[in-house]
Amino acid sequence: MKHGFIKAAAASPMIRVADPDYNADQIMESVRAAHRKGVKVLVFPELTLTGCTCYDLYTQRTLLDGAKRALVKLLEATNGLDMLILVGLPYLDGTRLYSCAAALYAGGLLGLVPRTEVAGTHFAAPDKTAREISIDGIYSTYLIPDTLFVSNCIPDLAVAVELGADMDAVNPPAVRHALGGATVIAQMASFPMTVASRAETEAAAKFQSRRLKCALITASPNKGESTTDNVYSGLCLVTENGVILAEEEKEADLAFTEIDVNYLANLRVRSGEFGAAEYPHFTPHWGAEPEKTTLTRYYSKNPHLPALASDVPAYCERLIDIQVSGLVKRMQYAGLDHCVVGISGGVDSTLCVMVCARAVKRLGLPSTNVVACTMPCFGTTSRTKSNAIVVAEQLGAEVRVIDIGEAVNKHFDDIGHARDDYSIAFENAQARERTQILMDIANEINGLDVGTEDLSEFIDGWCTYNGDHTSMYDVNMGVTKTQVRAAVKHIARTTEDQVLAGALWDVLDCPVTPELLPVTNDTIEQKSEENVGSYSLQDFFTHKMLICGFTPEKTFRLARIAYGDEFDDGELLKWLRSYCRRLFSQQFKRSCLMDGPAVEPFSVSPRSGFRLPSDGMDSLYLAQLDALEKELGLGK
Repeated sequence: MKHGFIKAAAASPMIRVADPDYNADQIMESVRAAHRKGVKVLVFPELTLTGCTCYDLYTQRTLLDGAKRALVKLLEATNGLDMLILVGLPYLDGTRLYSCAAALYAGGLLGLVPRTEVAGTHFAAPDKTAREISIDGIYSTYLIPDTLFVSNCIPDLAVAVELGADMDAVNPPAVRHALGGATVIAQMASFPMTVASRAETEAAAKFQSRRLKCALITASPNKGESTTDNVYSGLCLVTENGVILAEEEKEADLAFTEIDVNYLANLRVRSGEFGAAEYPHFTPHWGAEPEKTTLTRYYSKNPHLPALASDVPAYCERLIDIQVSGLVKRMQYAGLDHCVVGISGGVDSTLCVMVCARAVKRLGLPSTNVVACTMPCFGTTSRTKSNAIVVAEQLGAEVRVIDIGEAVNKHFDDIGHARDDYSIAFENAQARERTQILMDIANEINGLDVGTEDLSEFIDGWCTYNGDHTSMYDVNMGVTKTQVRAAVKHIARTTEDQVLAGALWDVLDCPVTPELLPVTNDTIEQKSEENVGSYSLQDFFTHKMLICGFTPEKTFRLARIAYGDEFDDGELLKWLRSYCRRLFSQQFKRSCLMDGPAVEPFSVSPRSGFRLPSDGMDSLYLAQLDALEKELGLGK
């Protein structure tokens, strides 16, 4: 349960219609299987103890009394069990019959939650006030539709229930439950199997969980139900903020995973709409002392890309279209007809020049209105220079080769900087000279200096202030290095120009480099990732810390799962420490970034993105990493 994880499952046992005693035994088999996996929240379908296809039998006292006895049997069998279990049964209160979810914990009955949408059934609609009830004079609890089962040991974990047709209501109970504080909604379903039922349930779960920033645990009846008019499938799934984490549609199988309620709570903090006082709920508590949850869920190394490889081509085309559309609008607004791009042979400038080529084509302008400038200097290798020129020429751009070595050396002489002093001034002077050239050419030809820096480099500050940090419009500003590489790879795979494809694959094969220090033997020696770490790993940190809002400690834990095959603990801590330091120390560069389109609902734009004080302290973040280093025995 550490870091807000809770093991959860949906179960759909093979029951027999109108046989509560037998069904209780089947439910207990699922409970035992879930307990072996460490599950703490287990959800069954509506009317699990009797079956949802009993029809007029629901009005028979024999069945109703049998369901109560079966519930007592479950309560006795789960005594002392640290698991919130939600099972369904019909319950008669006086002369009013309800379809209820019974919440069991450690042998106690926390409450009965009645279904509210009852049209066309034998069941009554409940009042919104709590009714005290007693089962066999032993188990006393309350019957009320608006109930939150609140965890004693995990902050922000509160479970609410939707039953049957409640899920399909115009204004489903899940909405008021989520606004009232529920982070997990147990959907105890009763829908039959149709040719579209799985796809429809998946789509609804994704939409509802993302809209409400919650997790859904959905359990539907299995094939043991009556086949008089329908067949049932046992579809079970667990969905978190629009992503299906676990899914099963087999006999008596669990859909099992871990839900991250800490993540859901972080999303809600930014919204400010949840936990409102105008949505009061009855709040029984449950849960024992917290324990560490062993994670089984998958964490992608590339969270900024689609989970399915088959979705990547369309994703990349949409990403590129966002960039092109932004650039086209800016050129039209400013009355400009040329794009000016500094090309280095690196992956960022390669994507940028291809975006510019598409933009001028969309504007009906000749391809030569893209002016691609390669500006070799002390650290430029023939490989990167060649790739840059080949890509630009294959796109039909005008290529200008402008050697800046003499100008930079003259500048060194003017400011009294020794030509063999390879300090930061030596590097930055080259970047600023290139920026000056690009902007001046843009002014000269009625063009726009299109920036090439990407989101990853702005986050780690791996750019020269008022050098490559600056442009007139940056199409890569909202694109991570991972996404840039994916887009270039997509074009390399789909282009019919084999010369262009060959150059693109070689660009992708080159290490990321600023090429600012002198080279020997024409080989790339200055490699960015040796200074700031793997950009793939950095993008993972960005997703977990800045988008999900996780602590450095939790981010490290998830990085071990995703990247344990590439980096040991010491390396992960080293690069996470570097990331945290640069996140704070380089904010001054992000505070004055130029315009550029976001491609995700996240950017570091000072106008709408992730904003930090330029003089904030990193002490709390580094203290967590110090403690981790000590715990892992990695300290000096």
